[in-house]
Amino acid sequence: MDIKEIQNLIKFVAKSGASEVKLEMEDVKITIRTGSGKTETTIVQAAPMQGLPQMPAQQQAPSAPVAAVEQAAAPVSDNDDSKFITIKSPIIGTFYRKPSPDKPNFVEVGTEVKVGDTVCVIEAMKLFNEIESEISGKIVKVLVDDSSPVEFDQPLFLVDPS
Repeated sequence: MDIKEIQNLIKFVAKSGASEVKLEMEDVKITIRTGSGKTETTIVQAAPMQGLPQMPAQQQAPSAPVAAVEQAAAPVSDNDDSKFITIKSPIIGTFYRKPSPDKPNFVEVGTEVKVGDTVCVIEAMKLFNEIESEISGKIVKVLVDDSSPVEFDQPLFLVDPS
């Protein structure tokens, strides 16, 4: 599957109104999620047969829509969220708000956290990494949905330090 086909698939899914589409082929897995005015695309190439020339092109495809969404949202968030501190993901993985499905969330909006309190878990390569708060304050906003993939340095929570 080349980059043009992936871009056409993203456009088709965005226009169709579907909330999530997963496509798995021999060497490529693609998940496209839409909702709240943005499109998120995750592409995983499990076995790069044709290899290195295609990998950079496929990695550029998901970053372009994400960058456009962040630029569009920047003016709004600068005005409203400038007094808040962001807790960011230290690793790439899957974000979980609970230690296990039958347990309550680590934190909710309004929860007071101290330095060292666990705020979430990120699964990476079958290992569950507890993410601890590096600041004290009140959780104002949860920026990521439960069980969603997260990137390195992606904002997870907004904290009011006052």
